[in-house]
Amino acid sequence: MNRSATALLVALAIAGCSKPAPDPVEQIVVRKPGDPAVTVPTPAARDATAVGKQAFAASCAACHAVTASAPAGVGPTLYGVVGRKAGTLPGFAYSAAMKGSGLTWSGEKIDTFLANPQDLIPGTAMSAGAVTDPATRQAIAAYLTSLRNGG
Repeated sequence: MNRSATALLVALAIAGCSKPAPDPVEQIVVRKPGDPAVTVPTPAARDATAVGKQAFAASCAACHAVTASAPAGVGPTLYGVVGRKAGTLPGFAYSAAMKGSGLTWSGEKIDTFLANPQDLIPGTAMSAGAVTDPATRQAIAAYLTSLRNGG
């Protein structure tokens, strides 16, 4: 089977597994003394985050949730992924490549990973990805970054 036929089959398989994005949930964050501060995004950052949320819903939500309590699906929940060591979220069966990557997720690493997952982590089990538009990748990374800050 040629490469384009394989890519088409993977895209169809992913599309068949898609489910509608969950409704947004309002959260109230209570900070205890000594907890790190929650940053409040500027209006421009909120706009970028809104664009990223839409891009995430279109590109990633079929496999990944973004709430702390979401069970693992095809992919792990990405709530709080920025700052987390790759392959360490309990309850998800990561590939050996992801677990052994030694990578700690940042907005920049997410952008690089979404550009071509196999380039950053050869052998990763993530079959989707390759978000070709740099602005879309950056918006998704900004959205995921906002989730660790109470967004």
